[in-house]
Amino acid sequence: MFSSSTRGRHRAALLALAALLTVAAPIAEARPGGGGSFGSRGSRTYTAPSATPTAPGGGMSMQRSQTAPSPGMNSPGMANPGMQAGGRRGGFMGGLLGAGLLGALLGAGFFGGMGGIASMLGLLLQVGLVIGLVMLVMRLFRRRSESAAPSYARTGPAGPGAGMGGPMGGSPMGGPAMNAAPPRQPQMRQVQIGPNDFQAFERLLGDIQDAFSREDRVSLGNLTTPEMIGYFDEQLRDNASRGVINRITDVKLLQGDLAEAWGEDRTDYATVAMRYALKDVMVERGSGRVVGTNDPEATELWTFQRQPGRGWVLSAIQQTNR
Repeated sequence: MFSSSTRGRHRAALLALAALLTVAAPIAEARPGGGGSFGSRGSRTYTAPSATPTAPGGGMSMQRSQTAPSPGMNSPGMANPGMQAGGRRGGFMGGLLGAGLLGALLGAGFFGGMGGIASMLGLLLQVGLVIGLVMLVMRLFRRRSESAAPSYARTGPAGPGAGMGGPMGGSPMGGPAMNAAPPRQPQMRQVQIGPNDFQAFERLLGDIQDAFSREDRVSLGNLTTPEMIGYFDEQLRDNASRGVINRITDVKLLQGDLAEAWGEDRTDYATVAMRYALKDVMVERGSGRVVGTNDPEATELWTFQRQPGRGWVLSAIQQTNR
């Protein structure tokens, strides 16, 4: 059996591991968008993007949008994006770790009947199993965050379905919904995407990451739709409240291809799958000390929109189905 001093060191190591995993969870996926799926894609907002060689599993359904779903559309609801789900992920992990670590510290161990921590080998085995289990839970939670996220109150302009059921006038014999005109369907058309457009998409990828890293809201507003700058601003304010800055450098597109391109009335849309490398760290605001390191590579589907006489701007980010 271990001496009391050895057991004390084991307890300290387990507590340090628990703190590290619990704190690290919300830091992951800290780049613009925070690993969530949000924004607007016109009439295709609640239709998952098509699969491409870069994103063979296609895209995830939209979690948060200011575009109202059409009547009868089975949308996931206006849910908060993954950047806010990260807090729930961390809490779930904390509960899972707490249950196992508490048992270990009390001598019961993660498996109870095995007599607690009997050896250093047993300790390492248990810690390894916990880490593996936590990683599995995080992955499953991320895939199912759409249904688990809380409802989001829409702000800003609504889509074609807005106003249904509101005061529309009409005959006193019928209710407002009976007299409401059906939403107008946009005029759909084909859009050709050429080399200049792809260059613009790649440039926007880097410029948006750079502006987000510098917390330059003016530049972000020029590069994105008003809806997207609103989401980015929420993320930046959350970082500020925690005393950290998300530093992103060396963004490089590794692979990209077109998933969809179409036009609705006077607006062009293009959804592009992009796999890119980046250096993504969290630093303390005062000292600049690195407090978290994120994945050096990401694959996402970015949707850009263009109005007549204007350039492309970012209108949505969606994660891929893995």
